[in-house]
Amino acid sequence: MKIDIIGDVHGCIDELHNLFNALDYEYNGDTYIHPDQRMPVFLGDITDRGPNSIAVIRLVYQMVVNHKNAFYVPGNHCNKLYRYFLGNNVQQKHGLETTVAEYEALPTREQKFIQHQFITLYEQAPLYLQLPELNVIIAHAGIKESLIGRTDKTVKTFVLYGDISGAFDSSGRPIRRDWAKHYQGNNWIVYGHTPVKEPRIVNKTINIDTGCVFGNQLTSFRLPEEKIISVPSQQLLLEEKFTYF
Repeated sequence: MKIDIIGDVHGCIDELHNLFNALDYEYNGDTYIHPDQRMPVFLGDITDRGPNSIAVIRLVYQMVVNHKNAFYVPGNHCNKLYRYFLGNNVQQKHGLETTVAEYEALPTREQKFIQHQFITLYEQAPLYLQLPELNVIIAHAGIKESLIGRTDKTVKTFVLYGDISGAFDSSGRPIRRDWAKHYQGNNWIVYGHTPVKEPRIVNKTINIDTGCVFGNQLTSFRLPEEKIISVPSQQLLLEEKFTYF
């Protein structure tokens, strides 16, 4: 098996198309297929903040659910959109408001299609993806070694939100513990969630959320080659959104 793990897309459909082109995938008008049978893996947070979250939902649904030629694990933004589509009373902020605005602008019939597609995509997704043949675990916000193999509430919170401390910085962002520093496993752990300017490799972990929606790059990590491929963002650069370690 050969895979291409794709960092947080956040509605940046043009950059996603550009990344697939850079990875030598071919588009047939419905899905992307690689001549070498590679499988993309979407790392969660496919929607919110960016210019075209609905288009990303449509593409990811086609690839993961209809054609089964891609994998997807959910992120915290995915979880919130899922709860919105279920009718829960969720706050429309931190980017959800952009996806909801796109959704509400659609004809009613299209709204039902998108709602069904995303709920199906989310409910079929694993909390995190283990691929033993590639010695990799793919989780949106990462996973501690002691949690691997579990799917309880503690694990769900960790893989969606990271190692949260409960505290916030001066700008109101949650302060997260740097779990990657303490990882001693032999499997790769590939994650995103926290925007960084360059892919961050610590021990055998790599953060590939290079903040496409904040104007930097959309990044993929190829396995088994352990190769990083990125394309530039078309969004406005917002330096204050990035975490520096």
